[in-house]
Amino acid sequence: MPEAEPHPIQLDDAGSVKRVLVVTAHPDDVDFGAAGTVATWVNAGVEVAYCISTDGDAGGIDRSMARTDMARLRRDEQTAAANAVGVEDVTFLGYPDGRLSASVELRRDVSRVVRRFRPERLVCQSPERNWDRIGASHPDHLAAGEAAVCAAYPDARNPFAHPELLAEGLEPWSVKELWMMAAPRPNRAVDITDAFPVKLKALSCHHSQVDHEHDIEGRLREWAGAGARAAGLGEGRLAELFQLVAMPWSGSA
Repeated sequence: MPEAEPHPIQLDDAGSVKRVLVVTAHPDDVDFGAAGTVATWVNAGVEVAYCISTDGDAGGIDRSMARTDMARLRRDEQTAAANAVGVEDVTFLGYPDGRLSASVELRRDVSRVVRRFRPERLVCQSPERNWDRIGASHPDHLAAGEAAVCAAYPDARNPFAHPELLAEGLEPWSVKELWMMAAPRPNRAVDITDAFPVKLKALSCHHSQVDHEHDIEGRLREWAGAGARAAGLGEGRLAELFQLVAMPWSGSA
């Protein structure tokens, strides 16, 4: 049987989207994977919120720093990075870094944020390992992605899932689209050429993670340039890629 043709990568138009929720494992994940896209959407009038599953307490290279201090520092860094791209709503779930699993509890906590913020579009990490980009497939990323997908379908839309959320006054909400970062089969691109300086500004807020890195701008330009070429954009353009999954169901289960 011949191999299926790859899905064409289409350029995104935020269109009628009003709210986008980004769910990730660690502070800085969104800025590596989607800060240019977020800045582009915010500039177009879209309201964006972040949900960060862990405090990133296992990150950084300073062994002398207490892990509780690292967690506090990384929260501050992510808050500053969010503000750099125009995001003010940041929720930290506080799960331990390096030990994340797609537990019922994590699914519930992400569903809580979905029901509160009520986004049309949910951006998350891919729950499917990408062998071409193994660095993007950290076990915590896979777990956060799986929990986010489960929150989008079926948990957040099902009134009988996590009944404690109803008791908190949070009514079910149906996400219309999933956008997965670092996914094996991207089919959407966002041109971030104009937003690239803002992406760099956001990443520069994560001092504990990037100050020791060599030529991080060059690496990001290489990734985004490859994304732009895959999307058929002109030479010198930069893009972030996603795998879009439409969520057409209207029922609760």
